[in-house]
Amino acid sequence: MQTVVLVLVQVVLVSRLSRLMGLVCRWLKQPLVIGEIVAGIMLGPSLLGLISPELSAILFPSATLPFLNVLSQIGLIFFMFLIGFELNPSYLKGQLNTAILISHVSIVVPFSLGSILALILYPILSNKTVNFTAFALFLGSAMSITAFPVLARIITENNLQKTRLGILALTCAAVDDVTAWCLLAVSIAVTRTNSMIGAIPTIIESIIYIVFMLMAVRWLLNKLATHYQRSGKLTQFVLAGIYMGVVVSALITEYIGIHLIFGAFLLGAALPKHPGLVKELAEKTEDFVLIFLLPIFFAYSGLQTEIGLLNNPQTWLLCALVVAVAIAGKYVGTYIAARVCQIPKREASALGWMMNTRGLTELIVLNIGLSFGVISPLLFTMLVIMALMTTFMTSPLLEKTYPKALIRKDIIKEELSEQKLSNIHNLFYFSSCC
Repeated sequence: MQTVVLVLVQVVLVSRLSRLMGLVCRWLKQPLVIGEIVAGIMLGPSLLGLISPELSAILFPSATLPFLNVLSQIGLIFFMFLIGFELNPSYLKGQLNTAILISHVSIVVPFSLGSILALILYPILSNKTVNFTAFALFLGSAMSITAFPVLARIITENNLQKTRLGILALTCAAVDDVTAWCLLAVSIAVTRTNSMIGAIPTIIESIIYIVFMLMAVRWLLNKLATHYQRSGKLTQFVLAGIYMGVVVSALITEYIGIHLIFGAFLLGAALPKHPGLVKELAEKTEDFVLIFLLPIFFAYSGLQTEIGLLNNPQTWLLCALVVAVAIAGKYVGTYIAARVCQIPKREASALGWMMNTRGLTELIVLNIGLSFGVISPLLFTMLVIMALMTTFMTSPLLEKTYPKALIRKDIIKEELSEQKLSNIHNLFYFSSCC
């Protein structure tokens, strides 16, 4: 009983501190997620454990960590469901070819640089029990991630969703997200089987399950959209069925040999994007997951982040190298691909900074890598610092590269262009009628 009480106290503490730090970040014009990550780190050995080890041991004893881990994993499963659910196919219309080129170059370049960096870091930060291929794949995946949910919020906060650049950024991030999760699935398969050849059966089973979800299960879920259209509301029975489907799909991908999060993500992606259904399901799910469960994931990540491990100039130099490679790979890859697609320099630069956002998605990858023992606690800490820095720098650099005055001009241009097209369409329709 005492353990349950202590876990509840931890949850209250995590929730309150996350809200407080989130408000500070909002005041600094930064995404809420930065405050939540910082709150998690503050409760861990990096701050609370450093200032008051006795209090840290009382509030967060090792006996309660498994319970926090379970709650964080549940939050993660439903968060990934929301990510898949919010991946709207409408993002992929209009600029799909451009988005595919830019997003894949923005993955290939940092992934390649991350794999090269693995040659330097493996002898220093890893050991022979860890397969080098798995280590390189995880590091490459960590370097190539773009946080779609965080980027979507940054775009909305800057009113970019009404511009061609904002829509392109969302499209690139959506394609990037799907590709990066596929890379991560391969990395997990290689880690669990300890070889690339051994991972082939897992990869084949994963592909079969993806096809099954996007064909058969999507067809079945379309019946749900039809039912919703008739009834006009999401009943508790249907909602329970959806949530049960999320858990079952997560268990299937865990059984296949990748990870729980992929099953949840796939079910979200397979759900029909009926506007009413999307709105109501998001309202019923989002608040509890984002306000209550997800901060627990940040707290659990923070308890595993030990900035004190960077205790000499060599480790700080390695950390700086990790951050520099992550930023250079993502920004340069995106910028060059955008310029090849004949996007103006200023917009290409703004797109590069937006795609450099790592945020929460990065933490998901890092926690998986740490739980499998592929990355050490020291490398985990370096990569958490990288995730924070790349997310924190996005808004200021975007403002400098693409000021709000230019955004307003672009919105006016888009509106005038749409109005002109509408007038031409109306004139053509009138002429044909006459």
